[in-house]
Amino acid sequence: MAQVSTHSTSPTIALAPAFGAHFADPGPLGLAGFALTTFMLSSFNSGIAPKSAEVVVLGVALFYGGIAQLFAGMWEFAKGNTFGALAFSSYGAFWMAFWYLVSHGKDLPTTGTDAAKGIGVFLLAWTIFTLYMTVVASRISGVLFMLFAVLLVTFAFLTVGELGSSPNMTKIGGYLGLVTAFVAWYASFAGVLNNTAKKVILPTWPR
Repeated sequence: MAQVSTHSTSPTIALAPAFGAHFADPGPLGLAGFALTTFMLSSFNSGIAPKSAEVVVLGVALFYGGIAQLFAGMWEFAKGNTFGALAFSSYGAFWMAFWYLVSHGKDLPTTGTDAAKGIGVFLLAWTIFTLYMTVVASRISGVLFMLFAVLLVTFAFLTVGELGSSPNMTKIGGYLGLVTAFVAWYASFAGVLNNTAKKVILPTWPR
């Protein structure tokens, strides 16, 4: 939509700002929520933290990895960023689904091996989603491509670990998840630092 200025002797045409242009960048929030929650869960999957204490992840998964990241996705929709909107909304939903699976696991009709197979299918579906998001991320920036590439391998190992009942594969997936978390934290740090400084301090290698 165009606006006509009446403050000069000759009319000038100025473009109205796009909807959402005044919003702050929600990317660092979404990345931070994803990074912190991934770090916590991966600490248990890798064996660094005792599996018996995994329940402490649930609150973070629901509120920070889930709801906060979902909000980041909605703000990306308003800013017109299709990739960010899809990524943050989807992985926010992933963490809320994780919260539900763990907190309501006792209510599920499957137990033992059947439950592991079900979780394996759940992880396989997210592996497929992450695969095509990795392809798109390669066209955006180097740091996003690195993040999604490591996340893809993480999901692949976790999937094989559940479907094949292999604790060692799950443990490797846990260590890969820690790498994923630190890459996501770097991307979040770069986003908020560069935006605050109004110049590039930490590179993200845009394409």
